[in-house]
Amino acid sequence: MPSATAPVEQFAGGAASLAGRLASQPVRMLGEWASTVHMPHWPAPPRGDGASAILIPGFLAGDPSLTRMAKWLKAGEFSLVRSGIRWNVDCLEDTVKSVEARLEAAVEHDGRRALVIGQSRGGVVARVLAVRRPDLVETLVALGSPLKSQTAVHPPVWLGIGMIGGLGSLGVPGLLSHTCWNGDCCRESREEIIAPFPVDVRFISMYARNDSVVKFEACLDPAAEHIEIDSSHLCMGVDAAVWRILSRKLNRG
Repeated sequence: MPSATAPVEQFAGGAASLAGRLASQPVRMLGEWASTVHMPHWPAPPRGDGASAILIPGFLAGDPSLTRMAKWLKAGEFSLVRSGIRWNVDCLEDTVKSVEARLEAAVEHDGRRALVIGQSRGGVVARVLAVRRPDLVETLVALGSPLKSQTAVHPPVWLGIGMIGGLGSLGVPGLLSHTCWNGDCCRESREEIIAPFPVDVRFISMYARNDSVVKFEACLDPAAEHIEIDSSHLCMGVDAAVWRILSRKLNRG
């Protein structure tokens, strides 16, 4: 029979485990960030052959956060399209529509479907986009994205989400609000997050069990090919080890 203190002990153990993961992140992230600082040390990029590619940043991040990966893909002859996102804190539906318009223009110009890579919340945006417009997406790659539940994040992350959501609910423009979770503004997007995934779009979800931001189980979308990686959440987009795996997977087709 469990003791009366069991729940407290379990919570304390979980908190201590999370604190340990967070404390080790700065040193780990520095190594991952440095792994692609110098172009001569970059892994060979996947072959793009002129096809379009768009990178969608995570929550509280913008296009500059994925600039290095964009340059790497461009070295492989992908034609990069900017998502136009500055901080990725807007209403999900508004974000999807904005990215969709940019990608649609690129695909119409090129005549081929695109590679879409989304980091964290960017992967959720990308999944919605692929379900809504499979005619635009050839391959979707999600990096540490809470695909099964947008709320499946570790406790410290809720502070930032709560602050942004609170400001948005007060009417600050350009920010998500509490109605995004259960109101009409994002109803279509919320349904598409869990909708059946198109069979003619390749779907890869890369996740890390030691992710200190997103609970890794939320990355395991049943429709995706799951690839476990050893990388911190914030540096998945600049980690040479992740690039190497990604290049191999994309080149295999």
